[in-house]
Amino acid sequence: MTMPQARGAVVAAVDATSGAGPVLAWAADEAALRGLPLHMVLAVDESAPESGRAESGPAPAPGGPAAGAAVAALLEDARQAAVARHPGLTVVCEPADGSAVDALRALAPGSAMVVIGSRHHGVVRDLVGRDSLGPSLVAQAACPVVVVGGPESVPHAPPRIVVGVDGSGVSREAVRFAFEEAAFRDARLVAVAAWEPQYLRDLALEDAEDEVRRVLAESTAGWREKYPDVELRHEVVRGHPAGVLGDAAQGAVQLVVGSRGLGGFSGLLLGSVSRSLMRRATCPVVVVPHRAGEGVV
Repeated sequence: MTMPQARGAVVAAVDATSGAGPVLAWAADEAALRGLPLHMVLAVDESAPESGRAESGPAPAPGGPAAGAAVAALLEDARQAAVARHPGLTVVCEPADGSAVDALRALAPGSAMVVIGSRHHGVVRDLVGRDSLGPSLVAQAACPVVVVGGPESVPHAPPRIVVGVDGSGVSREAVRFAFEEAAFRDARLVAVAAWEPQYLRDLALEDAEDEVRRVLAESTAGWREKYPDVELRHEVVRGHPAGVLGDAAQGAVQLVVGSRGLGGFSGLLLGSVSRSLMRRATCPVVVVPHRAGEGVV
């Protein structure tokens, strides 16, 4: 199988909550799969409100020796867990001053991806909250952002990756990443096009569906040739993209979508779709930016 060339590191957000385990496990697995180092970051934001702290007991005094020791202990525990999971994995641990979003955004250029969590207490949960800076990280990061929610699950066999396609530039970047991941994981790839009639009102329903199928085939054609061993299936489904993709991703190892911009035939802002999927998807969601750069290929 033709394999992609991976560069950079897998960056993972660390916090003090028990729910952070799936994030670090996913990031360690991905780093080992790609033969990349794992770069773990714990942001220490002294200005963060008390409600944003992990619920793991009283917080040490900001900036004091106890705080430094607590951060070092958390990072060392995370490092040991990653190495125990994948002996020989290169792991770099780093505390960072300021907000988690700023720290992760700064590390994104040249990285393979940034991995955060979504459904547990503490800093990582706040990254994807409606009123948080999470959407800013997803929209501005110079590499794919992976949102891991919930506990680890046993994937179906063979593993399956779902990618959303609408013919736009951002979805083409998502298709590229999805083929790459399918090659690394020896997974099936399901390319899904969701469409709604109001955005193709100049065409009869039958002609509109034919047009969507044509765009879907064209969007995957070149990558199918590059990765001929990746088993690919096309699905065209009438409905809102967030609902269609969420349903299609049930049991998948990951769901890949574009980050932002006006979608092609969907006529929807992909940023709003990706935010909805980060909250509702039952598998990790990979949000790929337009022109992600060489950190992903």
